[in-house]
Amino acid sequence: MNTSTSPITGCKFNIPSDLNDKEKLNTFVEKNRTEGRKIVAVQGLGFVGSVMSLVVANSPKDKFAVIGVDLPSQGSYWKIASINDGEIPVQSSDNKVHDFFEKTKQRNNFYATYDSYAYQLSDIIIVDINLDVEKKHDQRNVLQSYDLSLANFKNGIESIAENCKEDALIVIETTVPPGTCEKVVKPILDNNFEERGILKKYKLAHSYERVMPGPDYIDSIINFYRVYSGIDNKSAKAAEDFLRSIIKTDEYPLTRLQSTNATEMAKVLENSYRAMNIAFIQEWTEFAESAGVNLFEVTDAIGMRPTHSNIMRPGVGVGGYCLTKDPLLASWARKKIFDGENLPQSETAVQINDQMPLHTAKLISNFANKNSELKNILILGVSYRSEVGDTRYTPVELLCKELENRNFSVSLHDPFINYWEEMERAVSSNLEEVIDIKYDAVILATSHSEYQDNEKLNNWITENPDMIIVDANKVLTDKQVKKIRVFNKLKIVGRGDL
Repeated sequence: MNTSTSPITGCKFNIPSDLNDKEKLNTFVEKNRTEGRKIVAVQGLGFVGSVMSLVVANSPKDKFAVIGVDLPSQGSYWKIASINDGEIPVQSSDNKVHDFFEKTKQRNNFYATYDSYAYQLSDIIIVDINLDVEKKHDQRNVLQSYDLSLANFKNGIESIAENCKEDALIVIETTVPPGTCEKVVKPILDNNFEERGILKKYKLAHSYERVMPGPDYIDSIINFYRVYSGIDNKSAKAAEDFLRSIIKTDEYPLTRLQSTNATEMAKVLENSYRAMNIAFIQEWTEFAESAGVNLFEVTDAIGMRPTHSNIMRPGVGVGGYCLTKDPLLASWARKKIFDGENLPQSETAVQINDQMPLHTAKLISNFANKNSELKNILILGVSYRSEVGDTRYTPVELLCKELENRNFSVSLHDPFINYWEEMERAVSSNLEEVIDIKYDAVILATSHSEYQDNEKLNNWITENPDMIIVDANKVLTDKQVKKIRVFNKLKIVGRGDL
C-alpha cells in the first residue's frame, strides 16, 4: 500500500488501491440521494475547494452531498486520502473549519476521489482549480515577462465535459481571464456534448470566490457578498438558486451582472485595484522613512476622510494567490483574448509589489553595515497572511532568499506551519523553543496574534538589548513598541521617526 505525505503537517496517509473505486462512489451517492440530497462535485481541493466543499455540505437545510475531486497525482493524493481518513487538508485558526468538517463526518456527506466518474453522478459541479501565471524575473526580482497557460484548466473542463450530465449546472469559481467562460469553457462543453450526441442543456455560470483563509475562513463564503452571471438567463437563475442555498443572502445580497465577461472582469479588477494601492503606498513608504515621518500616522489621518478610508499601509510585501497575479490575468486577457493593448499600470503594480521584500532586506543590511557581526536572523512569520498557514507566493520567500544571498543565516518560525513546501525546509512552530536562542536580529514579517503583546516574547527581546528588531508588517502593538524602544534598536517599515 502506497503512502502520501501532507506538506502541511508532515502526516502520512495510506492510499488504498481502491481509492478510484466506482462502487464506492455509487454507494455514497445512492445513500445521500435516498436522504434527499443533491450531489455536488467540487473540482479542486485546495484552499478554496476544500472549504467550499465544507460550506456546501453544511448547507442550512442539509440539501447537498459533496464529492471532492482532485488530480491523480502525488501532490494531490494526500488531500484525497486525508479527507476520507477524517482529516481536513487545510490548517486555519477558524474553528468553524473543524466544526463543519466534523458535521460532514456525522452526516457522511463528503467524500473525496480523483475519479472523473464523479461528474456523471453530480447535479452541480463547482470548478475551483488553480490557474497560475508564469513570471520571469531578473536577478533583482524585476518582472521581465509573464505568460499564462490554460492547459491544466482546459484539461479540467474537458474531464467535466466528457462526463457530466446533459442538464448539469457548472459554476466556475476559479479566477480566470475575462472571456474564459465564453471563449474557452463553453466551446469545450459544446464540442464534447456534440461528440457524445446529447443535448446542450447544461447550465454554465461564473461566480468568483472571495475566500479569505484565516479566522473568518468559513464566513468569507457564507457571510459575504457574491457576484454571479450565466451564459444565459437559465444558467444565471440556476446559479442564483444554488448560491441562495449556501450563502446568507438576506444579509449579503447577491449581485447579478449581465455576462460572464463582466463577472470575470469584476474579480480581476477588484484585485488589481488593491494591488495598485499597495504598489502606490510603497514609494510613499520609502519617502516617509527618508523624511523622518510616521506614515501610519499620516494614513490614519487621511483615512478619517470617508472617500479615502481604504488607503493602504506599509508592509513587507504582497503575497497570496490573487494579488500577485490577477492584474496580469487581466492584461493577458486584453492582449490574447480581445486583441487589444496591455494594461500597463496593472503590470507595473505587480512589478513593484514583487520587489517590496527587498526593502526590508535592505534595512537589515543597513544595520549590518554598522555592525559586521550581525549574521544570525530570526524571521517570525512565514505565511503571507495572519492566522493561517498559507505560504503561497508569500513575500517572506523573497525576503529569506535575499538575506541568505547576502550571507545572513536565517531561522524561521510560524505557529501555523511546520514545513515550508516551496522552500523545502522545516519551520519551527514552537515559539518558546525559538526564543531560547539569541539572534542578532529579529524580523516580524506576519502579524500573527501570537506575536502581539506576548509577555515571553517581549521579555526575551528586552533581555537581549543588542538584538535588532525590524517590524516589517506593523505586527507590534503600540504598547510593545513603547517598551522595546527603550531597550533595543527598533525599525518599523513605514516609520521614519524611529
